[in-house]
Amino acid sequence: MTEAYKPGSPITLRVTYPHPCSYLPDQQASTAFVDPHIPVDASLFTRLSESGFRRSGTHIYRPRCTNCQACIPVRVPVQYFKADRKQLRCLKRNADLDIRQIASIDRDDCYALYEKYINTRHGDGDMYPASREQYREFLCVEWPTAFYLAYYCQQRLVAVSVCDRLTDAFSAVYTFFDPDEHKRSLGVFAVLNQIARAQLEGLDYLYLGYWIKDCAKMRYKLGYRPIELLLKGHWQRLN
Repeated sequence: MTEAYKPGSPITLRVTYPHPCSYLPDQQASTAFVDPHIPVDASLFTRLSESGFRRSGTHIYRPRCTNCQACIPVRVPVQYFKADRKQLRCLKRNADLDIRQIASIDRDDCYALYEKYINTRHGDGDMYPASREQYREFLCVEWPTAFYLAYYCQQRLVAVSVCDRLTDAFSAVYTFFDPDEHKRSLGVFAVLNQIARAQLEGLDYLYLGYWIKDCAKMRYKLGYRPIELLLKGHWQRLN
């Protein structure tokens, strides 16, 4: 039986050797991982998220690069969020979708959608080409805080969101969707839906991972206002 982590106990981090950065060309990256032997519950995961850590599969990590501080953790204070006109139009376009919480995404229909998304939208990334093994290790692992949202259009699966439920927040782990439905802006809609769910549950934040100023794929994250950035150990709000 694994004992729960005791508050105040030291957390061991394992730091990788420098390797090519996935987001910025000509940059070397290092990553700090929480010791995988430490049992992580919602309380500890909340503390780690407040310090800028993220989850990928069963790994909890944050960048620890020697010469670069470009990866900035961001979160939306959901109770103060107000959708702008573009986001309101996105909500209207997707009002016909049926959103369901499902028990597992280790299913053929979910993987087929993931494979199509990765191979169409991220052919230049380190997850290309998609494989069932990589999909399971990345998104289908058993994790105590994980939950899954499936978005249907007339019984056809068009998007999936993987989320974590913390003590005071949701953390958006990953969303994938049908690239043929680009007019719906399903990625934006998934974030808006998670914000709305967090509001209804009385939570404080939605964590969106890292924002990188010079990475075009990350720029959308500053579109949700207000937004908070973790700078020099303190969360600072941008309205």
